[in-house]
Parts: sequence; structure tokens; C-alpha cells
Amino acid sequence: MTAPHAHGRELQRHTQRQYVRRRRFALALVLLAVAVGMLLVSAFGGGAVPATPLTPAASASRLLPAGPPALQAIAHVGSLAVEFPVNQRRVTAIGYYGSADGALSLDPLGSQANQGLLRRLWHALAGGSSGSPRWYVLPGGQGPSTSALEVGAPSGTDVYAPVTGTIVGIDKVILDGKAVGDAVEIEPTSAPSLVVSVSTIAPDPSLVVGASVTEDASKLGDVLDLARLETQALAHYTDDAGNHVLIEVHPAATLDVP
Repeated sequence: MTAPHAHGRELQRHTQRQYVRRRRFALALVLLAVAVGMLLVSAFGGGAVPATPLTPAASASRLLPAGPPALQAIAHVGSLAVEFPVNQRRVTAIGYYGSADGALSLDPLGSQANQGLLRRLWHALAGGSSGSPRWYVLPGGQGPSTSALEVGAPSGTDVYAPVTGTIVGIDKVILDGKAVGDAVEIEPTSAPSLVVSVSTIAPDPSLVVGASVTEDASKLGDVLDLARLETQALAHYTDDAGNHVLIEVHPAATLDVP
């Protein structure tokens, strides 16, 4: 026969075990709620600019002559490949935003660096875009979110043609009433119904309308320094002022091409 005091000790130990289990269960619920909250914030913040860069920015101080870029597509528009306009060693960051002047949506290659957690999980499961180059969605603009492409590089960096074709226009770019470089418009040989605009550059004096250019080989000009004129969104992901080459693609019929 079990002694009364032994039975009491057993009951006490059972009660203590139940109390410990309840505390562990409550703690697990709290941790789960915190995790779900963080997941939701990450999932729906994919297009926003985070407080700090998600990856270390490339150094803008590498100013040794780099030469033309290696042949490498950075984006596509249908069957047209848009190549890197500057040497890859000079690239500080790559960003896309919505152009407000009717530019076509680009299909970026590589992976979005500031996408939300759920999007990253979906791409991992569905086999979506991954790898390099890594690019960011920038705030601003009214058109498709990838219709304006900024390829960051230090001011003075040589800029090369991103497509092979013919120059059909060289026009001044006006910002706040001031001329800030030129936009060089190229009709691609492989896609004559399109016009590729390369701007925020100081054009090479030898450029003329009607001249033929070759991707990654024909120099168009140099990257301008716009730091004194505007705060550039790409600067959030670089260690400089965010100077860049701006590339847009338009249907040829929408441009006033001479």
C-alpha cells in the first residue's frame, strides 16, 4: 500500500511537470507569433527601399582604366539583348524603376536583391531568376517597375553601346531647366522597331547621327556627375553619389526621330 506522503510527492511532481509544459507551450506561441509577424513584414516589403544595403556595394574608388565591358547581357526586351554599357569591374549597383515617358518593360537578368522573403521562397521553389547580376527595385516612377535601368558607375567611366545598331538621335537632357548631358538613341540592327536610349552621359565628340555602333565596343561617352543636381536613388546601394548610365527602350514610332 502506497504511503500517503509518497502519493503526495508524486502528485506534486505531476503538477510541476504540467506547469512546466504549459510555460513551454506559451513561450512557443509567443515565438511563433513573432516569427509570423517578421515574415509578413518581409513578404510585403519587397519593393520598398530597406534601411541599409542588402549586399556590400562595389567600391567606386577603383579608377584604373578598365576598358570596354565583357559581352554580357543585363536585360532583355523580347528577343533584343541589352548588354552592359560599362566595364563590369566599374559597376557599383544596378537598379530599376518605372519610367514615366512610355518606355517598355525590361526583363532583368540575375536576381532582385531587395525582394520580400515570400518572393525569394517562391523563386527558390519555382526555379525563378537567381544569381548575378544582382539588382534593386528603386522607388519612384509611374510606368512599369523595370522600364528604366540604371547601371551605376563612378563619374568619368567610359560608356559603351549596349546594342549594335545605328545612332538615330543625339538630344540634350534637361533637368530642372538645365542641360545635363545627352541622350544617345540607337536603332538596334536586330530590332529596328525599337529605339534604345542611353542617357546621363557626356557624349563622345565624334558621335554623329547615322553612325554605326557595336555593342560593348563603340564608346558613346562618359558617366556624368549628377550629385550636385539631384539626390540619386541608386546612392542608397553604393558607396558614392549613385552616378549611373540610364537605359530605356521605346517603340520607334513613339519617338521624334529625325
